Amino acid sequence: MDSLTQIVLGAAVGEAVLGKKIGNKAMLYGAIAGTIPDLDTFASYFTDTVTALKIHRGFTHSLFFSIVFAPIFGWLVSTYESHKSIKNWTWLFFWAFFTHPLLDAHTTWGTQLFWPLDLRLAFKTIFVIDPLYTVPFLVFLILAMRQNRSSKKRRFYNSMGLIMSSSYLALTFISKGIAYKQFEVALKEQQIDFVELETKPSPLNTILWTANVAVKDHFLIGYYSFFDTQPIQFQSYPKNHELLGDLINNKKMKKMIGITKGWYTITKKDGKLYFNDLRFGVLSIQPNAQNFVFQFLIELDENGTLHFIEQPKDKTEGKQLLIDLWQRIKGN
Repeated sequence: MDSLTQIVLGAAVGEAVLGKKIGNKAMLYGAIAGTIPDLDTFASYFTDTVTALKIHRGFTHSLFFSIVFAPIFGWLVSTYESHKSIKNWTWLFFWAFFTHPLLDAHTTWGTQLFWPLDLRLAFKTIFVIDPLYTVPFLVFLILAMRQNRSSKKRRFYNSMGLIMSSSYLALTFISKGIAYKQFEVALKEQQIDFVELETKPSPLNTILWTANVAVKDHFLIGYYSFFDTQPIQFQSYPKNHELLGDLINNKKMKKMIGITKGWYTITKKDGKLYFNDLRFGVLSIQPNAQNFVFQFLIELDENGTLHFIEQPKDKTEGKQLLIDLWQRIKGN
């Protein structure tokens, strides 16, 4: 999830663990702890693209990290804070660390919660930024923050924030199940034989859902809103995996394919090859859009080393996407 959401979650967890004893400091340390797992993003400054993608939401988002580093941070804070209980500080950091990847597991990218096992949990029930999850949570946190630390209202507001946000997450599973069934029915009615079907919410909401469908030599992308009255339409994207030629056997290419779980297409433009991560779709809901959220130029240097260069995104596309999303959410 986005940084603000993780800060709010961490602060609320910190308050639940230690707020009654130390007041707003619990929120402060919870908020800090809630951002620590995302420090793995700095790996992109020191490693190649593929390695950074592999590291992201790995070790720092694991149960192992929470168990090992919570006592370390707990001891460190206890050495200078007036509240000296290492146990209490350890619990604060553990729950703030642990709830961070639990929330991230609901997104498309997922988390390696059980690192070092190469198993990524990705429920794909919520977009990385979802105002319906974050805003009410933030409001209750602010209300709690304004109360005395011994006030019953403080605990009530904080508890309500945690309950409402958790309830919303639970509802996203129901929404995903309904959307999945609608896509499944549409594929059957259109007599499309598919190998695999994955669904995820479109940006900023859980009303409009998108499906990635794997068939023999191409992928399909479709959209379904709970307000739809017309049949679901699917757009075709050729896999073009054969364009890779011998590059398909390159170790780095194999890693990249593994990261995408096979959900990728190859496009050729001006004699150059591009690797498109289909898991995150395109920055448009217009038919046959080609502006993939994650597109990488495939390049071999003079030493024969393979590089993946992420392509920049046009800010105007993001603005247009928001306009199109609002129209599409209202139904087809």
